[in-house]
Amino acid sequence: MTEEIIIAGFGGQGVLSMGKILAYSGIMEGKEVSWMPSYGPEMRGGTANVTVIISDDRVCSPILNAFDTAVILNQQSLDKFEEKVKPGGVLLYDPNGITHKPTRTDIKIYTIEGAQLASDMGNAKVFNMIILGAYLKLKPIISMDKVKEGLEHSLPERAHKLIPLNMQAVEVGMNNVKEQ
Repeated sequence: MTEEIIIAGFGGQGVLSMGKILAYSGIMEGKEVSWMPSYGPEMRGGTANVTVIISDDRVCSPILNAFDTAVILNQQSLDKFEEKVKPGGVLLYDPNGITHKPTRTDIKIYTIEGAQLASDMGNAKVFNMIILGAYLKLKPIISMDKVKEGLEHSLPERAHKLIPLNMQAVEVGMNNVKEQ
């Protein structure tokens, strides 16, 4: 099993954190992992993306031209990465701020109202964990106990009290992903 993922959106949406948690979770699962972030000089508001590869076999290169899955959180990322999803692959996106929906017919397209669901939970900071939950519902490559371990390794100890809220957000995402 090899899963090649791109997660892309604006800085401040938790794109890099989501990739980092997924990568740590893969390590906890005993998989080979690559995590390669890419972002502009802006801290928030600029574009950011991260490539994560999780595999049973050694990862030879973190550089990819096509992805099994694209997790898209803004229009610029959709415009850039929709065509880079492999035929038969998955595109998951939050429709908030998307003006031109994906048009491909050779991939599976799903939506998750992450921004709205995070608002409903009363904490915008769990947005990325809702998105991660939706992804893991579609591609259950990591077990939930390993996601929790991944959170424990990627969050500073002072934030460990937020792990139950984050795990709840993962479940919200799993329960609300919709096929388009």
